[in-house]
Amino acid sequence: MRAKDLLGRRGEELAAGYLESQGMRIVDRNWRCPEGEIDIVALDGDSLVIAEVKTRKSLAYGHPFEAVGVAKLARLHRLASAWCRDHELRMPFRRVDVVAVLDDGAGQPRVEHLKGVG
Repeated sequence: MRAKDLLGRRGEELAAGYLESQGMRIVDRNWRCPEGEIDIVALDGDSLVIAEVKTRKSLAYGHPFEAVGVAKLARLHRLASAWCRDHELRMPFRRVDVVAVLDDGAGQPRVEHLKGVG
């Protein structure tokens, strides 16, 4: 497995653990359909949360949050609808969160969380 893939996998593990520590329940991970992939699907009370995880070693290429633009947010909302259809689930509230993980491999990774980004 490539170093980039290992970093991404570690970031998703850290993000899932962080979300659970915030009281969310992870219900799906790495769900795929023809339109794309959802990193983490979680429940936060009565809200369905689609969490996009962005992991970087450093800020050399910008903050991980900067990697989620308008087109990516629109795709995540479409994927949320597809996930609900596929699981025959209706939720009163849905939101897209972004979890940024900064992990240089030397120190303690830093996890940041933006709720309801789009």
